Amino acid sequence: MAQLTVIMPVYNGENYLEEAVDSILNQTFTDFILLVLNDNSTDNTKSILDTYSEKDKRLKVIHKTQNEGPANLRNEGISLANTPYIALMDADDIALPTRFEKQLDVLKNNTNIGVCGTWFTIFGDKKEKTIKHAITHEALKVQFLNSCGIGNPTVMFKASAVEDLKFEHQYVPAEDYGFWSEAIKTTEFYNIPEALLRYRWHPNNISQTKEENLRKAEVSIKKKQLESFGVDDDVIHMESFLNAVSLKRKLSPDAIISTIEASKKLRMRNAKINYYNQGVFEAHINRTIVRTIRNASSYNLEFFKYLKNKSGYFNQIPILDKIIIFLKSLF
Repeated sequence: MAQLTVIMPVYNGENYLEEAVDSILNQTFTDFILLVLNDNSTDNTKSILDTYSEKDKRLKVIHKTQNEGPANLRNEGISLANTPYIALMDADDIALPTRFEKQLDVLKNNTNIGVCGTWFTIFGDKKEKTIKHAITHEALKVQFLNSCGIGNPTVMFKASAVEDLKFEHQYVPAEDYGFWSEAIKTTEFYNIPEALLRYRWHPNNISQTKEENLRKAEVSIKKKQLESFGVDDDVIHMESFLNAVSLKRKLSPDAIISTIEASKKLRMRNAKINYYNQGVFEAHINRTIVRTIRNASSYNLEFFKYLKNKSGYFNQIPILDKIIIFLKSLF
């Protein structure tokens, strides 16, 4: 029996599919099944996959007769996998040859780690840039309050680590953020600090075509994390708690004061239950609050006095910014 199942959903992927499949079949670690779920594609995807499956028996294909979406296809792939390890891959990306070898080394030699991602390099329609997410579990837990700290097509995980979790279609196109923000509550995460995947950016990226849905889904996922942390879903106050852990620019002075007061409650709450590493948690909140103050929509003397005497953050603001804020508060 193979050790690893690689799950790759695809819809009308003829332009980049061969590069993606080749990058998997040419891995230095070879004991895997590549399970490709074709989401009722109308281009040449089916014929490309059928040709590959005839040449390499590690590639298994499921051709769907109706469009089901990537979240449902990943769930189906995970349910069909019969291996101790599962990896995810997108049909337009390129995995570097040693990706699986290095991830398996992490998972096999660390019983506490259930999910292993890697850094990745964006290429294509954007200037090449390597995305360097947090590496350690404690840092990743805090990063998830602001954004997804793991690149979905870079992930490999122990099948036992995700249990009954599902990619939720309601969160598309942020279903990966929702899935991993739940998984990180039950198992340790780790990101290999090396770009082992090339993430292709092009006009058809789902994250580009559904930006409004993306923003709404991300807010829902962040709220769910705060609710799990013990923050009540009060519409008025929840906004301030969200702003304390995830930067929002151009807030009014009153909104920033509410955000700062919410941040104090979050810090006290964590000091009591110790869910997040307190040092990492406070450092994240501190950075967020200082950036929020620097990006305020306006300033006034009452706000400046609050920052100086009551906020608890004044000493963390750079001197030059203090001067600028003071001058803007005068005029």
